[in-house]
Amino acid sequence: MENNNLNNLPKELFKPLVRKEDTSETISKPSRTFGQEARRTLLKNKPAIISLILLIIIIIMSIVGPHMSEYGNDDQNLSRAKLPPHAPGLEKISWLGFDGTLTDDFKGSTVEEAKRKAIARFDNQEKFIDFKVKSKGNGERNSAEVEATYHVYDAKGMGDQYFWLGTDHLGRDQWTRLWLGTRVSLIIAFVAAILDLLIGVTYGGISGFFGGKVDNYMQRVIEVLVGIPNLVIILLMMLFMQPGIMSIVIALAITGWTGMARIVRGEVMKVKNQEFVLAARTLGTSNGSIIRKHLLPNISGIIIVNTMFSIPSAVFFEAFLSFIGLGIVPPNASLGSLINIGFQNLRIYPHLLVYPAILISLIMITFNILGDGLRDAFDPKMHK
Repeated sequence: MENNNLNNLPKELFKPLVRKEDTSETISKPSRTFGQEARRTLLKNKPAIISLILLIIIIIMSIVGPHMSEYGNDDQNLSRAKLPPHAPGLEKISWLGFDGTLTDDFKGSTVEEAKRKAIARFDNQEKFIDFKVKSKGNGERNSAEVEATYHVYDAKGMGDQYFWLGTDHLGRDQWTRLWLGTRVSLIIAFVAAILDLLIGVTYGGISGFFGGKVDNYMQRVIEVLVGIPNLVIILLMMLFMQPGIMSIVIALAITGWTGMARIVRGEVMKVKNQEFVLAARTLGTSNGSIIRKHLLPNISGIIIVNTMFSIPSAVFFEAFLSFIGLGIVPPNASLGSLINIGFQNLRIYPHLLVYPAILISLIMITFNILGDGLRDAFDPKMHK
């Protein structure tokens, strides 16, 4: 009965089945290597790329910047000491702060008294001072207030001279010293980071790869070094060496690599027991080849990221040492020594502190943002 019903169905309801190729395992996107995926992820991270561009500009300026000014690093002249920024083309825009003037507020019981304080403060050059009364007062103490703008370049007969970022307390060009100081700070940071990379990766790799007693003894050495503060090492270095770049680099190299060594040791211990390493051992691959061809490529991401984060730490450590007088020796400059000079003159000459502080902050922020971008780029879970 059922067969008869099927035979009575119209043939139009039936269509021949066309066999199609199975596409369930077809690769819809081009195959990429791990490095290509990491580069692709990094390029999609706009903050990291902007930070990379800014760092490249800062590095280039640290090389060519000092040569853009006619004044040398130690070109002293007390007659032009503590001049404010005076830049060609920007001197007409007063709010940018490059017009070559000093501005401050002065208070007194009367407007005249406030003006007298301003005149005394600005070398009694009344004809080069512009006053703006902010409060006339009512006779009470410090109830009157005036804003005084001192045209210091005109007062010194230097209206045709330009110091783009002003001068310091000895009349030295801040533009030249700022970029030379940046160069010194970056050299110390990069050298310290390279030493951390070489020593830390080698030490941590050997400790994690061989394990056992070798690992036990090597980790005890790290624990001893970690317990020694960097500042103590710097003071010991100063007993045997002159303060400067070499003593700072050595102090950073003595203990700075311990963090890298611990990270590499943990990653090596995790990777060395995986199947591809065991297969290489089974095929008789030597330990050196296993380390070079299997372990290092698989932990390269964490090594690069940790190195990127160690650079701003070294920049800050050098700046701290120079700020407390244990770093770069005058007349050489670093960002820390420039910040120290600016801090001593912050109230009246803020430009001595503002520009090196902005630059060191920019360096540290961009390195950290770039480090975050590299960490995401070398994380396979972030690849889409």
